[in-house]
Amino acid sequence: MAGSAISLLGDQFTLLALPWLVLRLTGDTVALGTVLALVGIPRAVFILVGGAVVDRFSPQRVLMLTKYVNTVLLAALALGVWQAALTLPVIYALSLALGISSAFSIPSGTSILPHALPPARLAAANGVMMGLRQLSMFLGPLAAGVLIALFGDGSGGVQDAGGIALAFGLDAFSFALSAWTLSRVVTRLLPANPVQHAPLWASVAGGLKHVGGDAQLRTLYLYWGAVAVLVLGPLHIALPVLAQSTPGLGASALGLMLGAHGAGTLIGMVASGLRPGMRIGTLGTSVLLADIAIGCCSCRWVASPPAWQAPC
Repeated sequence: MAGSAISLLGDQFTLLALPWLVLRLTGDTVALGTVLALVGIPRAVFILVGGAVVDRFSPQRVLMLTKYVNTVLLAALALGVWQAALTLPVIYALSLALGISSAFSIPSGTSILPHALPPARLAAANGVMMGLRQLSMFLGPLAAGVLIALFGDGSGGVQDAGGIALAFGLDAFSFALSAWTLSRVVTRLLPANPVQHAPLWASVAGGLKHVGGDAQLRTLYLYWGAVAVLVLGPLHIALPVLAQSTPGLGASALGLMLGAHGAGTLIGMVASGLRPGMRIGTLGTSVLLADIAIGCCSCRWVASPPAWQAPC
């Protein structure tokens, strides 16, 4: 749990520092979109392969390897920014490598709990993990925004980007430290799974076939895909551009916006946990109505954009 909390908190530094670096280096939203796509698309494409690999090997071994890889990649980003030696192609290559690595770290990280805990403790452990994730989404961006603003946000050129370099360095350190904590975890053997002995691509095809044959799962994945493309993708570009281009804002304002989003998510998770039956009609209807409300807030924000409405 300690290692996960450290790693989750460190991730928030890179989620803020990477788009900020690209905007300061190029001022080009196309370059920013390319970097985010190089992180997100390989993760989406290879995550099924990552899950199949985790089924065949220990989740601890796969997760440990990704932590070492991410430590090196983020240290390279930190050193490149510190020495003012990063070029856009290098950022593209490192972003692609981070995306591929996350395709293996996500399934291994989510599947390690059953190997580390008895079944009676899994529900409580999953709840704690979800709480830590949401708490990191609240505290991490706030700390990253202040750090970058205090130690150099690149406003004076790449020579004035010490805060960005420090953010990448702290994330690299968080991966190295969480790798050490992971090495202290003693896992237990689970009953043999037939999937472990199936060919890799057969497991991937089996997962796709299972989702495709389940109408509810298929609809849910299509909805998640639409939200990712039409909502989350534009927001990941729009918020950094807003903070960078609006006078009076900056990295700290971007951290505040992202932190407020994390705070809202944390409050919503707590509320839903306290009132699990609180919904309008079905669960799907409730989620759809909430998304419609968010869309209405966003339309109002576009028409008249005071900064406090951005977290909405």
